[in-house]
Amino acid sequence: MILSRRHLIAAAAGLVFPAAARAQEPYAVNMDEWKKLAHKFQRKQMEFETSEAEGTVVVDPRKCFLYLVLGGGQALRYGVAVGKAAHAWEGEVTIAKMKEWPTWIPAPYHLKKKPDLAKWMPDGMPGGPENPLGARAMYLFKGEVDTINRIHGSAKLADIGTKATAGCIGMLNGDVIDLYNRVQVGTRVVMLKKSGFFG
Repeated sequence: MILSRRHLIAAAAGLVFPAAARAQEPYAVNMDEWKKLAHKFQRKQMEFETSEAEGTVVVDPRKCFLYLVLGGGQALRYGVAVGKAAHAWEGEVTIAKMKEWPTWIPAPYHLKKKPDLAKWMPDGMPGGPENPLGARAMYLFKGEVDTINRIHGSAKLADIGTKATAGCIGMLNGDVIDLYNRVQVGTRVVMLKKSGFFG
């Protein structure tokens, strides 16, 4: 098989999913969906100057980007959907739990807006294609406290680059699987504010 230059570059950056990885998912996931995004929101390795350590996740809510710091002035950048102003947050949290095809339990503000979601209480909605958390969820804690915010899948193409979530960081399922495979419990997540890092 002859690979194009573009394919080789994507493979070098870890942007190509092998067929075996696709087959391991219990539900269908379009791993190439990111290619349908506007070019600036497509997953890519790029220059990124930061004082943050390699392995840190940095989220820019103003521009709707999530960066995984690779070190050496490089990062892997993903287009994301971020929280609306009413649910915006800033600062530093930690990935305390990670789940594949997670159960979703509606938060109090979900129930207030959509009382019918009470049918998923108290055990939650099982993982699957219709679950709002999508293929993966990374649970964000401030110390021992669950912030109720997540980095998760299930975002639609039209959501990426918008303030479309209730405080969480939404990603395409293929992108969130890619990120999930690169981070671990204990990973720092820094949410920027417009003027720079939150103190």
